[in-house]
Amino acid sequence: MSRIGKSPIMLPEGIEFIVDGNKLTVKGKRGELNFVKSSDIEVECKENQITTKPSNNLNKTKSLWGTTRSLIQNMVIGISKGFKKDLEIQGVGYKAQAKGKTLELSLGFSHDVTYSIPDGIDIKTPQPTHIHITGNDIQRVGQVAAEIRAYRPPEPYKGKGVRYKGENIIRKEGKKK
Repeated sequence: MSRIGKSPIMLPEGIEFIVDGNKLTVKGKRGELNFVKSSDIEVECKENQITTKPSNNLNKTKSLWGTTRSLIQNMVIGISKGFKKDLEIQGVGYKAQAKGKTLELSLGFSHDVTYSIPDGIDIKTPQPTHIHITGNDIQRVGQVAAEIRAYRPPEPYKGKGVRYKGENIIRKEGKKK
């Protein structure tokens, strides 16, 4: 039995949950998210509570049960509150600047890196060394943060590069004489 799958999801006020066959939709003031669930998982919404349960006792169905419940929970949180990832840039001359639908990164290359911001994602740079990524979909927010970090991941000797806020970089000792 899935411990995660058993627990119900509470719907906040102003959030609408629609089940249309295998397509699940969450609508609210921040927009709308869709998800196509497996036909082996049953989803019901009664009195602002969403419950999930497996339709059979196969191992595959049991493994999808908790995953489906977590994906629905993330959709509800994304539409009601949203998700946020913060990145920090460290290094002399390293900086970022959001311009419309693009993010310009100066990361020590011979040229500036231009990253086009996907739809549904909002990027702000309150300081040249801080990047705030927000959006409704947790997967897309995390993917955008990972793509930006991949341009110049932090190196272990001086710690220069793009890192998640609060990320601990294990430093190596330099070459000895």
